[in-house]
Amino acid sequence: MSGSKDYVLVTPVKNEERSIGKTIDAVVAQTIRPVEWVIASDGSTDGTNEIVRGYLLQHSWIRLLELSPRKGRCFSSVVMNTMTAIAHLESTDHAYLGLLDADVVFDADYYEKTMRCFERDPILGLAGGVVIDPGEPRDRVPRNRLDIPGAVQFYRKECFEAIGGLIAIPEGGWDGVACVMARMAGYRTSLLSELVVDHLKPRNVSQGNVLKRRWQMGLRDYAVGYHPCFEVIKCLSRIGDTPWVAGSCAWWCGYVAGWIARKKSIVPEPVRQHLRREQIDRMKRILLRSKNAKKPMILNTITNPETP
Repeated sequence: MSGSKDYVLVTPVKNEERSIGKTIDAVVAQTIRPVEWVIASDGSTDGTNEIVRGYLLQHSWIRLLELSPRKGRCFSSVVMNTMTAIAHLESTDHAYLGLLDADVVFDADYYEKTMRCFERDPILGLAGGVVIDPGEPRDRVPRNRLDIPGAVQFYRKECFEAIGGLIAIPEGGWDGVACVMARMAGYRTSLLSELVVDHLKPRNVSQGNVLKRRWQMGLRDYAVGYHPCFEVIKCLSRIGDTPWVAGSCAWWCGYVAGWIARKKSIVPEPVRQHLRREQIDRMKRILLRSKNAKKPMILNTITNPETP
């Protein structure tokens, strides 16, 4: 490697004229810039390509890769375009590879702080900040701090090579699967909760209204291989999220729809089994914490008779 500060970025984009300029401005403003950034445009028909070309004149490290349009929008095309962009990288001695969506913004020291985390932890293979959708509180505490959103996944180069690239899952969930594969390869994954990334539009908005998006999330969870008990707990934990109750029901219905259809997953069975083992371990820890949380209350009642 040429040095611990060398990183490259790849971005799949399709008709993002409203946000791509803001994302590019955020990268250009970084205290440590990437040595190369390939933006792969999936047959964009709006002003996306023209906006990117405007930056190429001033920044030679940014490259636009114009691809033939893929039919419609789907999660598989995002992965395939990302992998195509990676294959077109000219840099070979970078230390890190960053995946970046075309509709996010972040502070000027975002990548400097991210790489600092990698330098402190030699087995950290995949990390990234917390992606906040419009309207969400910026101090939101993530439920899961092991999985990193695909919008900002940042890999140690050796880790990405160890997992063998991304899996183009039609239903989505490729980013969570990549995190599982990284842990299977012996690397640690970490959501950097101190680094906030602003999403400029609601996630998966192309899938339809909020209930349709929740339903699709459930279908994704089934396709990836989520344990049914874990999925129940997950849906119940989101009852308080808007739209209240209905969102959780739609999520569960999507999972059940996948089960009824017996949709075949392209995720390798060892990865699915590893994911379920992790989820079982998480459920056991939740149960253990629940039991431990009750003990102080019982002890308090015994030692303090006046406690109602």
